[in-house]
Amino acid sequence: MNDPVSSWGAVRLAAGREISTRIRSKSFVWLTIILVAVVVLAGVALNAIGSSGPTAERVGLTPQTAGLAQTLTAAGESVGTELTTTAVADEATGEAQVRDGDLDALLVGSADDFTVVVDSELSPSLAAAVTAVLQQVALTDAVEALGGDPAAVAGEIATAGPDVRVVGEAGAFDPARYVTGLVTGILLFMAIMLSGQLIAQGVVEEKTSRVVELLLATIRPWQLMAGKVLGIGAVGLLQVFLVVAAGAGTAVGLGLVDPGTIDLGAAAFWALVWFLVGFTTYALIFGALGALVSRQEDIGAVTTPVIMLMVVPYILGVSVAPWAPDNPLVVWVSYIPLCAPLLMPVRMALGGVETWEVVLSLGLSVVLLPVLVWLAGKIYSNAVLRSGSRVRLKDALRAS
Repeated sequence: MNDPVSSWGAVRLAAGREISTRIRSKSFVWLTIILVAVVVLAGVALNAIGSSGPTAERVGLTPQTAGLAQTLTAAGESVGTELTTTAVADEATGEAQVRDGDLDALLVGSADDFTVVVDSELSPSLAAAVTAVLQQVALTDAVEALGGDPAAVAGEIATAGPDVRVVGEAGAFDPARYVTGLVTGILLFMAIMLSGQLIAQGVVEEKTSRVVELLLATIRPWQLMAGKVLGIGAVGLLQVFLVVAAGAGTAVGLGLVDPGTIDLGAAAFWALVWFLVGFTTYALIFGALGALVSRQEDIGAVTTPVIMLMVVPYILGVSVAPWAPDNPLVVWVSYIPLCAPLLMPVRMALGGVETWEVVLSLGLSVVLLPVLVWLAGKIYSNAVLRSGSRVRLKDALRAS
């Protein structure tokens, strides 16, 4: 059994046993169906809510640009955009309404030379309408100034475009990124916690039924635990992949996100990477703790502290990070190995995370894994064959 080939062969057999058992279970099938359905229905609901809202672009006009109201409305109709114009007292008042979201844009300057003021970016539909107005202005000016020269007129029209000034704060709230970060955080928390608890329940089940004694007669404890982690990890990864694919497909199909703003492919890839790291981390911990007890009802007593630890980065990820991604507590906790798999992917989905931050966070989490493998293997080996009362952690850490 010391032969590396036979050792890994034993791990593969243990992993195959877990995969075969879990993937055919009704609980896995129904949970996967429910999660996929929830993600798809949530996307449909968001699309319905967005479609049912007001579609007219709200444009504010100062006294100097008020004469553009009729021209702007007509230009909107010509490009298929509904526009409503609102008179504002002055430029400062209009900018305040843009920041508050009461106006989508504000035209300042003069009727012949104006600037579009927006909170974060100029929507394509409004940009088309404003460009149409500017082209009309350019056409009139060109005809008057150039004596109707067709080439000069065409050149003026082709180069006409709006000047845009952004007044919103950098890193302003982005609903699409918020939803992506929220879904990522919830999905990873549920997937890692449920998969980890499956490990603990499986260990206790085998220990209670004494199946573990038969298994350990042919393979070593570390091989059995490694196979269990690999097998359930593969099943969990499949589940996460299906849910992520369903969510990304729904978002793309319904046009819920702008590909130029959010790279769903990268977000999905990193969600899977962090699931693997997070699952391996917590699976080792849950597996070791599960070996300490002999009854299913005692699992909660040994795993509750770990679950409470998981809740901390989860809460930060879904309640603090979306509104304050640069919060020092959020940033520093996202580097801590046991917290990083649940918080860093949320920060990445929200945007604004530097590459070195991801490398540092992922590197620290990966470096911890060999330590957890050794520690979990020691606890599992010394406790899994002990039945009856709960094994104390310090006794399980002692050499057998």
